[in-house]
Amino acid sequence: MHADDGFDRNEQPFERHYVYVHNESDFIAPQGDVTLEVSHGLEYFAERKIIHVEAGKSQVVTVHLKRAGASWPKTERWASGDLHVHMNYGGTYWMDSKYLTIPAAAEHLEVVNNLVVNKEQRFPDIAYSATGLDEYSEKNLLIVHGQEFHTSYWGHRGILKLKQSILLPGYAGYPNTAAASLYPMNADVYDMAHAQGALVGAVHPFDEEPDPFAMPPQKITDELPVDVALGKLDYMEIVAFSDHKSTAAVWYRLLNLGFRVPAGGGTDATTDYAAPIRGNVGFDRVYVQVPEGTLNFGTWTDALAKGKSFATNGPLVRFTLGGKNVGDELKLEAPQAAVPFTARLRSIVPVDHFEVVCNGKVIEELKLDESREAAEVHGTIPAQQSGWCVLRAWSAKAEYPVMDKYVYATTSPIYVNVRGVKPRSPEDAKYFAAWIGRTIAVTLKYPDWNSAREKELVLRRLNEAKDIYEKME
Repeated sequence: MHADDGFDRNEQPFERHYVYVHNESDFIAPQGDVTLEVSHGLEYFAERKIIHVEAGKSQVVTVHLKRAGASWPKTERWASGDLHVHMNYGGTYWMDSKYLTIPAAAEHLEVVNNLVVNKEQRFPDIAYSATGLDEYSEKNLLIVHGQEFHTSYWGHRGILKLKQSILLPGYAGYPNTAAASLYPMNADVYDMAHAQGALVGAVHPFDEEPDPFAMPPQKITDELPVDVALGKLDYMEIVAFSDHKSTAAVWYRLLNLGFRVPAGGGTDATTDYAAPIRGNVGFDRVYVQVPEGTLNFGTWTDALAKGKSFATNGPLVRFTLGGKNVGDELKLEAPQAAVPFTARLRSIVPVDHFEVVCNGKVIEELKLDESREAAEVHGTIPAQQSGWCVLRAWSAKAEYPVMDKYVYATTSPIYVNVRGVKPRSPEDAKYFAAWIGRTIAVTLKYPDWNSAREKELVLRRLNEAKDIYEKME
């Protein structure tokens, strides 16, 4: 039995408990009326039944779930995956990959990326190679082992599709350990991962938007703008164990400067915990457009890297602009006053807002149906300059059974190219130059280096990235 560790006593007196049912299960219940609720991921409405239980008697209960409706045409295949799962993360219980298929199937998830990671200085899943498909993968349910490089100073990074082995020691910048040095920094980790053909992404990025201009100065060490400037980041968890809107605000600034960063989604689930630190597998997820037929992990990750994705904790969204799909580039020979778009929403919970966002600003607030769970919109928006557009849906608060802080979904961008001109945003360039300036100031004072050479290499990388942003101002 699992429990929701983030329950609100103002909503109900007890935490929500749940179990995963595989085909069918037997339950013993007290005499009287019992409430049974069944859910199956984000594509089916939860069903609630009141069952009268009589002493000494058994009964069969069958539940028929109503589909929320796909947000894409029948000719398109979108496969869901959780980019960030920890099968074992310490604690009393033990999870194995054979059992992991049960919660994944129950949550209607097709790809589970188990990221091998240290818990302090131990690696609970070190026995897994972090390469290739797990032996218990099924036809359209893939269990894949990757890695989370756990460096809190520079920011945590997810590594998918390693081909040789995990990267050790797996972390840096841990004071009072043999890995106290800030070298290797994440940019070096990316190089090691890319040498194995892996993808690397920023995981659970921000609980609030960093402010490099704040007084007194903030301590900012996250390496994200450095990784992006140096062309090393493959994706970013926009819907994750962080604040989705704060993370998106930073993401929008990067997109404004012409960087192309796909949207990912990952829960940071700890599946061996009775009350997962974050939530169940698939709590936050990404849908990736893939060819019809049997799911292939290499094809799935390739499509993710191309931005053929949307990230969500509830709503299912689909977006086209000028006939182009997410991840594509729309090339225009001149500014346009009215470029056609399509926007579709299907959701298992009501949403408050359904919006087209271009270059960091809401361009169009779209109309929802009466239930606020569906929308089908055809319209036009102007495209006066090069940039990007996404479709997003969100609510200001949680909506059960989405047990996140609030409901949120976003597509990856459709990139707009007008007359071949690159996007410009001097304000955002100054923001990231100042960010890295703060990182340099903090890093200069860091005491635990293995050598002066390591410090020199790190500062050289930071200054190289800072120079890139300064030339964009």
